[in-house]
Amino acid sequence: MTQSVVVQVGQCGNQIGCRFWDLALREHAAVNKKGIYDDALCSFFRNVDTRADVGETDVQKGKICSLKARAVLIDMEEGVVNEILQGPLRDLFESRQLITDVSGSGNNWAVGHKLYGSQYREQIVENLRRTAEHCDCLQCFFVIHSMGGGTGSGLGTFVLNVLEEEFPEVYRFVTAVYPSAEDDVITSPYNSVLAMRELTHHADCVLPIENRSLVDIVNKITNMANTGKLGNMKPNSLVTSSRGGVKENEKPFDAMNNIVANLLLNLTSSARFEGSLNMDLNEISMNLVPFPRLHYLTSSLTPLYTLADVNVPSRRLDQMFSDAFSKDHQLIRADPKHSLYLACALMVRGNVQISDLRRNIERLKPSLQFISWNQEGWKTGLCSVPPVGHSHSLLALANNTCVKPTFIELRDRFNKLYRKKAHLHHYLQVDGMEQHCFSEAISSLSSLIEEYSQLDASRGLQMPDPPRLNIAV
Repeated sequence: MTQSVVVQVGQCGNQIGCRFWDLALREHAAVNKKGIYDDALCSFFRNVDTRADVGETDVQKGKICSLKARAVLIDMEEGVVNEILQGPLRDLFESRQLITDVSGSGNNWAVGHKLYGSQYREQIVENLRRTAEHCDCLQCFFVIHSMGGGTGSGLGTFVLNVLEEEFPEVYRFVTAVYPSAEDDVITSPYNSVLAMRELTHHADCVLPIENRSLVDIVNKITNMANTGKLGNMKPNSLVTSSRGGVKENEKPFDAMNNIVANLLLNLTSSARFEGSLNMDLNEISMNLVPFPRLHYLTSSLTPLYTLADVNVPSRRLDQMFSDAFSKDHQLIRADPKHSLYLACALMVRGNVQISDLRRNIERLKPSLQFISWNQEGWKTGLCSVPPVGHSHSLLALANNTCVKPTFIELRDRFNKLYRKKAHLHHYLQVDGMEQHCFSEAISSLSSLIEEYSQLDASRGLQMPDPPRLNIAV
């Protein structure tokens, strides 16, 4: 069984990571009734015997002693990490897994990437190596961070560079939360575009998440709950609450973080549980990324409310597949049905047969536009363990040109500031930050947009079949 390490950077990354660990523990507790440390738990948790007479040693088999998350927590403002250490998840983490400062990055990519990156590089490498040494077969690093702030965008992408240098053979999956146009960080377009260049060059797969989409989905769930369409929802349900997480007092973004945490749960389900058609994480990159720079995968989840304390009527199987391709279930504001697919992966959990999977693919294919040279670009996975409280669920990952409008909007917001050279001096006064970093970053983003445009231009064009070799008889 392979292992993965989660690297959560900045306020957003640590809050999403906290929700992931909380929900993962609940999921394993529902499946693992006997409290045995098995391969499923081993993928993301160490089992540590902390008794004083034996010292701290890893226990590979038998009863659960003390679970420790395979994680590194990094934040240059210690508030969120301190909240985690004071909450119910505090025993999951050791102090040597944490890297914190007190002053923060001031919403400045250069401070996070250039200043704190060089200052904390040795400590970051040491923590990553120590965490990796506890793995028998390290397959993937999951990096979680936001794009709009300073620590997430700057130090998050610095960590990505370090991972490529120190662990070049280990896959790097990034969950990046993009700011909305109404974001309260004025410099977020600068931070996002500077971070985009690093993601394009150093990540294996990026799962872009838009704040606006998360807000829309949470509002939709809330409206359905208020109108009774979700059945009997308990007060303070975990769909929209943080209970069991960091604090009892709910914050506005806890419901949004739950959605991203559920995305990661479903993405890693095949690595944690058995299934008739398991999909390994390296297969996602191999099958969904035909060109190295075009590794931005749109994601959609159905059902959107996958927790046990909500009495949600199960979606019909066919409806679940239809939902996964509708714009209302996408975690970025996009409509993949009206754009071009390069490839698509369907990760199904629960009691679903391969025949159901194939039947729904055949049903949906006529309404989806796949690129001419990859008309059968489907990758499928079946995990037999469903989410807690549900009979089945579906995560769809698509390499689709529908990400282009998000990138164009980001470029336009960047250019509005950059034309006036507004706020530029805050970045240029940081050691190692030069103005060419901005021009290189926007050039990289424009080049990426152009690559998607060229693919869009080929939509509907049928490539002629190559001439066949005639064999003389």
